[in-house]
Amino acid sequence: MSKYTTDYDNLLKAVTGITEGVPYVTANLANTSAVIYGGLKDVSWAGFYLLEGDKLVLGPFQGKPACIVIPMERGVCGTAALKDETQLVPDVDAFPGHIACDSASRSEIVVPIHRDGKVIGVLDLDSTVSARFEEEDRAGLEAIVSYLEKTLNF
Repeated sequence: MSKYTTDYDNLLKAVTGITEGVPYVTANLANTSAVIYGGLKDVSWAGFYLLEGDKLVLGPFQGKPACIVIPMERGVCGTAALKDETQLVPDVDAFPGHIACDSASRSEIVVPIHRDGKVIGVLDLDSTVSARFEEEDRAGLEAIVSYLEKTLNF
């Protein structure tokens, strides 16, 4: 049994409530990262990287300063974007090519974001706790990203 229980339905309602009808992508991503960061236990970083050419560039986030540019073929974020699939990493030190923006990070989950069927960015969460993220988090965060894909004008 997980030591983390997150009510993702309420978290999605909070994201919806703070972003619905707001036409500003940056503001909505900033508020979404704040809702996620404040709503999940033991999360040390929550934010977005947006695709610019062949690299991911830092977007709105909550947490310590982060890497500004991530090549598509590097790290958990680059892998999620390149493979177009959520990466749930229980031990970042065991992940080939992991980029240590924060040396205290121990686990990570990254969800690709799409527009017109193409990856345009990722939602990235880090934790200082090993194996912090589980399938419940994958499903909940993918639901939040799905909402953003449908409602925001990326």
